[in-house]
Amino acid sequence: MNALDRLPRAVIFDWDNTLVDTWPVIHDSMNTTLRAMGHEPWSPEETRERVRRSLREAFPAMFGTRWEEARKIFYRRFDAIHLERLTVCDGAEALIALLVDRGVCLSVVSNKMGRNLRREAAHLGWVRHFFRLVGATDAARDKPATEPVDLALSGSGVERGADVWFVGDTAIDLECAHRAGCTGILVRETPPRDAEFAGFPPEAHFVRCSDLHRHIESL
Repeated sequence: MNALDRLPRAVIFDWDNTLVDTWPVIHDSMNTTLRAMGHEPWSPEETRERVRRSLREAFPAMFGTRWEEARKIFYRRFDAIHLERLTVCDGAEALIALLVDRGVCLSVVSNKMGRNLRREAAHLGWVRHFFRLVGATDAARDKPATEPVDLALSGSGVERGADVWFVGDTAIDLECAHRAGCTGILVRETPPRDAEFAGFPPEAHFVRCSDLHRHIESL
């Protein structure tokens, strides 16, 4: 039986642009940083394409020995705007409520700094829905490493496996799902491009959370 043909024991969600739309905030904060560091700003399309890994992994390669200075600039801007611009993705709240009602264990694994992830979840009143909210630097390594997945499930009674769905919008999420032996599910408007996820293709693609909601209702 396909893993999608039965209710999962646990669902691990990515956060940014899976449950909440934060691209405008990320784009603003990134360009503020790039300009301050003497770099050309990015277009919105470039931001979407290039922002994948956690800041502690991406910034040293981008800014060299000045990466910690760049980090301070980024978070100064991010902290000033992220809550006021936080937007819930279409169908995300109803999807969470359905899974909670079905008794599915929910966690988040994000490459957003853990304190900001939990601040946003608290702002939305969602903390109570999740067994654990794991962000960047909470585990020894960040996505796509498996340590955040282990932390997200630790103490839940659920082990890694096909009956754990990992729901996200990027290759990092699907690679993490593959490494952890979980079922990777892609949620985004555009379908996978040819060879985009070579080695770790999604088990399924849904355009938005409301489409995944309808699938779960049918189980």
